[in-house]
Amino acid sequence: MQSSTHPWQFVFLALLLATVRTLAAEPEQESKSVATNALSTSRLILPETIPAVVGIECNLYFDNVVLTALPGRLLFDVVCAKGRQQSERWTWVPTEADVGAHPLELIVRDEANRKLISARCIVQVAAANRGTGKSLTVLMIGDSLTHASTYPQRVVERSESSAGPKVVLVGSHTPKPENPMLRHEGYGGWTAKRFVTHYTETARTGEYAKRGSPFLYKPENEAPRLDFTAYCRDVNEGRFPDVATIFLGPNDTFSFDDDTIEAGVDEMLKYLDQLVEMLQTASPSTKISLMLPVPPAASQDAFGSNYGSGQTRWQYRRNQHRVVERMFERYGRAQPGTAKVNPLRLIPTYLGLDCVNNYPTEQVAANGTTDIKITRQSNGVHPAGAGYQQIGDIVFAWLKNEMPD
Repeated sequence: MQSSTHPWQFVFLALLLATVRTLAAEPEQESKSVATNALSTSRLILPETIPAVVGIECNLYFDNVVLTALPGRLLFDVVCAKGRQQSERWTWVPTEADVGAHPLELIVRDEANRKLISARCIVQVAAANRGTGKSLTVLMIGDSLTHASTYPQRVVERSESSAGPKVVLVGSHTPKPENPMLRHEGYGGWTAKRFVTHYTETARTGEYAKRGSPFLYKPENEAPRLDFTAYCRDVNEGRFPDVATIFLGPNDTFSFDDDTIEAGVDEMLKYLDQLVEMLQTASPSTKISLMLPVPPAASQDAFGSNYGSGQTRWQYRRNQHRVVERMFERYGRAQPGTAKVNPLRLIPTYLGLDCVNNYPTEQVAANGTTDIKITRQSNGVHPAGAGYQQIGDIVFAWLKNEMPD
């Protein structure tokens, strides 16, 4: 028996094949679209100035200055007459011949070499002998990153091995009794709000965990209020510090997500404003600087180690990046209607920290059925000693550049 094929059957088969091909292509097209969107919306933040000093390594880590979930899909191009571009960073150790200002441009491209975004800044190099014979009293305010006392110690050590300035720390908190000169106001878990509102009778003395804000005083029959003059009377023989740094942000915004981060940053900045106003009002001569929050460890492993499934590295990174953006918007330029007699300075601590190699790690079994050991990062937001030292180097370079010629 002979079979026959009607014309309509050919039409049906052609339509069916076309539909199958279309359905098979859709996931690839959607994937390309998502990737292209993620790349095109990457947010790049460079400061106006990167402080540097002769003889100390200056770094710009690419992943720290751009927000993207697809870092391997971005290509970086540094345009600068100095330093060298490596796979993960631009790095440079200036010499005395390099003292002065050097322009730098960072261009971000996609895989087709299309320019996505770019930004320019100045690398400002201070001479090794800048500040010779001078001394600076420095008050450091912060959370657990300051409480660890490693970056404050690095700043002091750099000043002692340098021609100047000599850095003398001011504060009521001495977490390392063996080193009483290593003093500051850094407390684990603290926020800008806590510094402004948490009053107890045991501020500045007694058990660390029970202390209130060192800056809050309660006049008789009145509510507690910030009083920096009284603080300096009790802590520094009535003298105001030459410099005050504030390093806050991780605890203020840790738990937020994309729906709540803006309100969370608003809350943080409201109390940060009050801390800044306290300093500016009491001591117009004190240079006030905000240390910009640093990125977290590079791996989700670190967050799993600390927080189980309570927070992801990517969400924290998004929060941290947004805080830096908002701080630049709020404090990086003069506010309308203000003379800014004592303007704020911003220290770009966020760009010089190696988040891959300078966070703590541990050797653990790859899984429950193997003896093979692998290295996983084990702390999400607290660097290893080498990371703290990188933070201290940026602060010291900034202090050097603030000294008069």
